[in-house]
Amino acid sequence: MDFSSLPKCVHSGAYRAGHCQGIAADLNKGYMYYSFTTMLVKTDLEGNFVGSVTGLCGHLGCISFNPDDGRVYGSLEYKNDAIGRGIVSMLGGGIEIPDRFYMSIFDADKIDRADMPSAEVMRCAFLKEVTDDYLAEVTLRDGTVLKHRHGCSGIDGTATGPDFGKAGDPGAKRWLFVSYGVYSDVTRTDNDYQVILKYDLDELNRTALPLRQEDMHGSGPASPASKYFVYTGNTEYGVQNLEYDPFTRKYWMCVYRGKKPEFPNPPMFAADAEIPPKKERLLGVYPETEGEVLTLDEHGIAGIGFPRGDTGIAALGDGYFYVSHHGRGEEGQFTDVRLYRLERGEFVLQE
Repeated sequence: MDFSSLPKCVHSGAYRAGHCQGIAADLNKGYMYYSFTTMLVKTDLEGNFVGSVTGLCGHLGCISFNPDDGRVYGSLEYKNDAIGRGIVSMLGGGIEIPDRFYMSIFDADKIDRADMPSAEVMRCAFLKEVTDDYLAEVTLRDGTVLKHRHGCSGIDGTATGPDFGKAGDPGAKRWLFVSYGVYSDVTRTDNDYQVILKYDLDELNRTALPLRQEDMHGSGPASPASKYFVYTGNTEYGVQNLEYDPFTRKYWMCVYRGKKPEFPNPPMFAADAEIPPKKERLLGVYPETEGEVLTLDEHGIAGIGFPRGDTGIAALGDGYFYVSHHGRGEEGQFTDVRLYRLERGEFVLQE
């Protein structure tokens, strides 16, 4: 495919919903997908509206298109923190939000009209590991009790791709990866890792059920296939967008900059998918814990200065990316998805 001939800008349309959380592209069929917090939107690559899924009272975050099954996967949070209460307020109130976390699975081909109810096209797999870490309390050596293991605020970044150490293997199995949101807190030391869970796509689909928001189910994998850690320093709400790029063989992690002065706090990191995880003691974590730690690319903890991607990034191939430029107008919130290419390690806008 000649990626340079793709549209240089795709406009999502404006919606009275939350801001754009993520994007995904199906280049073979010519569609773009957008998460607007409480709705999923589908357009063609010219920006013509195709359909939408509405009625979600949770937080639909980063999304990923899986070309193997034609489905869109997205992190879906229900929680009683500031984000959850903000969503309830945006929807007019009167909704009880439990603390539950799911991987949503949309049958993308069925999205063909506006305001489709989620029951028609979406199933969800409950993520017990995330829910347990979110609800956990950790007691430090001095008796201090901290809520949320690893600072877990839920989930956001979502990607499909090969396991770490398997990038470049043409027969490598494709997995679903989802990254934790992490609360910003400069006073604790156990929140300096990005946490990424790996799930079997077949198991997610086998255990997923339609979600009734008034009676949420607990059907899903008993545990992830792997739990990975990436030492970056604390960031505000963790990895906003996670994306695997087969051209660079990296998992790109777009974040809101951290606030701890002892870290560089860039807006983007990349984990090298050619290097397998290493068993290490997790720094700053008490009680002492070992974990499977991933390796950052040549930029290391200094990261990458590219200031976009936190509202959506999609790797296309041959070094090309679609990147969200979020905006707001009188008709609502929107994104202009713009074409970039990696040139000598820099994201360069194609015009």
